[in-house]
Amino acid sequence: MTEDSQRNFRSVYYEKVGFRGVEEKKSLEILLKDDCLGILPPHHESHAQVMKYRKEQYSDVLHALKVIRFVSEATTQVEVYLRMYQLESGKLPRSPSFPLEPEDEVFLAISKAMEEMVEDSVDCYWIIRCFVNQLNNKYRDSLPQLPKAFEQYLNLEDSRLLTHLKTCSAVSKLPYDLWFKRCFAGCLPESSLQRVWDKVVSGSCKILVFVAVEILLTFKIKVMALNSAEKITKFLENIPQDSSDAIVSKAIDLWHKHCGTPVHSA
Repeated sequence: MTEDSQRNFRSVYYEKVGFRGVEEKKSLEILLKDDCLGILPPHHESHAQVMKYRKEQYSDVLHALKVIRFVSEATTQVEVYLRMYQLESGKLPRSPSFPLEPEDEVFLAISKAMEEMVEDSVDCYWIIRCFVNQLNNKYRDSLPQLPKAFEQYLNLEDSRLLTHLKTCSAVSKLPYDLWFKRCFAGCLPESSLQRVWDKVVSGSCKILVFVAVEILLTFKIKVMALNSAEKITKFLENIPQDSSDAIVSKAIDLWHKHCGTPVHSA
């Protein structure tokens, strides 16, 4: 059985025996042990040496950014992460005053959320870097298909709600970037967000669709009372935080309902 299969098997097992929401692998643990993401080799005896190299690389890149005056002591930590990523990927702009690209805004949103989950700045940067690379590479073709999948599954769960969205011309204006490009960073609190990102890291971005569907189902009464695309979108961009854990748990139920055993649900 592959490592991805083992992860998802454990997830399904825990949830079937009643431990809904128990995460057998936290995001940090997965990312630090997964050699397919390029952070650490599979042999644990090599980890200390590799982490030493990673820290040195982090320091070297940070020093280079300070020398060329792209970052300073006043630069926020998430912006430091962004500039490091840009430099390493060959996308550093000619001046720090240049406006940010949409992909930079996505990176900052993910970084801000990850910063709340991971204390060590070196670990945090490498996790952000590899998480974003996974989105940009492994899920590059899948992510643009998620809005259509969202519409399909919402229709199966509540066709009347989807009809209301269409009547308000809201379907094309829903916060898809927030949901599917930022993976709900800035939408869900970190405690709930980590449970969703665990699934993404484990091999399925489709969980994002079911979180979006469940948000609509949870706030159906509120959404049905709104009669314009602008009002609906504004509400969905700032949903109440107190029901986030329940939303994620129900989204995982929907995921299992429609996709079965989620090993191949990418």
